[in-house]
Amino acid sequence: MWKKNTEKENPGNQMKEFSSTTKIATGAIGEYHEKDELYDPFEHRDKKDANSDIGSLAHMIKSSLGSGILAMPNAVKNGGLIFGGIGTIIIGIICSHCVHILVRSSHVLCKRTKTPQMTYAETAEAAFASGPLKLRGLSKFVKILVNAALCATYVGGACVYVVFIATSIQQVTEYWTNMDINIRWYILSLLPAVILLAQIRNLKYLVPFSVIANLCIVIGFSITLWYIFTDLQPVSSVKYFSSIEQLPKFFATVIFAIEGIGVVMPVENSMKKPQHFLGCPSVLNVTMTIVVTLYGVMGIFGYLRYGEETQPVITLSLDTSTVSGQMVKILIALAILFTYGLQFFVPLEIMCNALRPRFSHNFATIGESCFRILMALLTVIVALAIPNLDAFISLVGAVFFSFLGIAIPAIVETISCWEGHLGFLYWRLIKNIILFVFSMLALVTGSYVAINDIIKDYA
Repeated sequence: MWKKNTEKENPGNQMKEFSSTTKIATGAIGEYHEKDELYDPFEHRDKKDANSDIGSLAHMIKSSLGSGILAMPNAVKNGGLIFGGIGTIIIGIICSHCVHILVRSSHVLCKRTKTPQMTYAETAEAAFASGPLKLRGLSKFVKILVNAALCATYVGGACVYVVFIATSIQQVTEYWTNMDINIRWYILSLLPAVILLAQIRNLKYLVPFSVIANLCIVIGFSITLWYIFTDLQPVSSVKYFSSIEQLPKFFATVIFAIEGIGVVMPVENSMKKPQHFLGCPSVLNVTMTIVVTLYGVMGIFGYLRYGEETQPVITLSLDTSTVSGQMVKILIALAILFTYGLQFFVPLEIMCNALRPRFSHNFATIGESCFRILMALLTVIVALAIPNLDAFISLVGAVFFSFLGIAIPAIVETISCWEGHLGFLYWRLIKNIILFVFSMLALVTGSYVAINDIIKDYA
């Protein structure tokens, strides 16, 4: 899929080492504006299989409303009721803004380079290639870095999926058998399933799994919400603010839950009217309003229902002794298992597209199959090493999503606007420095707390 998209997004000699960009960027600002406006990238896109605004909205909501929403009650627990609720809204606004500046920068860079559309990595590459002279030599490295970060983010998410599925199965199994089996055996039992799902190389074969996953999620969410709203605890029974020590977990978990930067450019590139992705109202604004509202409701009321007993994922807090509680755990575990294939599809395509030219023609299929098996084994091995779901979610959110979802968009906008477009009193530069510092604080503190929790588990 990724290779196909790349080819579609790069008709002809796309990018051409940004030679035209270099000429424009080094010219006068007036000339730069005039040349930019002569090229409209939206008119040069292949819109044969393009999506409508409604279809793009559905894709954005579907990609954002994943397993992260189940972690929101635990996130609010780590922040406190009032701080967690307000903090969720603020982080939602920050993530929305970062998506906005990434897409807007992509549109500007498409005009500069005479390119119809760009992926996330190509946008970062173009920003450096057309930016200050001293940074242009880093363009190829930045593209590789962003693709590597995307792969690591998706792989990290797949590892979280494995731990969550194993934990859900463990709870139900222990209730019926009264046997205390180490969670690592449940993780190992998932090995055949994840290896088979990793071998799927065409998205159309994942459609049935996605349909089943969506059905399971709808039923599971409905029962979970019924559980939450049938027995809410009084507001006085929970903390309004947790503690300074727990805040890194709060920020890392919310960023993990809300951030969906990896799907933004593919969705925007596939729109019939890509200019409707930004603006007011727009696909982005409507999506993030819905997503942040749902995440806030789930987080606040989930915490009110279970208080300090809230588990890393809300479904794990449900009463296993009831049939409905067991049903939710199995349904959501099944949905996440089937979503594993889709989650893992993107990084596998990126990596396989890079590796295919290195395989001889006779052994290309075998080589790719072995590589896919090794990557599936990697997710299981990492899950075996870190079976603590709470710490794992915090670690993935802190390391990957803060870097990819906040830091890189801020850097891309700054560099793409460097030549006279940083605003009055360099407000864009100041704003992006603040965003970068925030992302680095979330990365460092979130990683530190998560790694400490992992060390305590081993101790």
